[in-house]
Amino acid sequence: MTDLDFKPRGVCARMIHVELSDDGATIENVAFEGGCNGNLKAIGKLVAGQPVEDIVTLLEGNTCGPRKTSCADQLTLALREAASQAKA
Repeated sequence: MTDLDFKPRGVCARMIHVELSDDGATIENVAFEGGCNGNLKAIGKLVAGQPVEDIVTLLEGNTCGPRKTSCADQLTLALREAASQAKA
């Protein structure tokens, strides 16, 4: 299993904890610290068990209000980083 603690930028969440399968292709668990608690818990539940690439494609570029990013968009960066670590 690949574990990563990712510090997002430009959003309310302070940290994103990501766990991927050994091959880095599947999301095992996602948890956010800070941010919109209920929404971010829901994102974690929805993405668990899903392929990394599917979730990245779905959430990449999502914005929050006037911001050019969102917690979901920052999650895509965390997933990419964790997946690249798994492949290394």
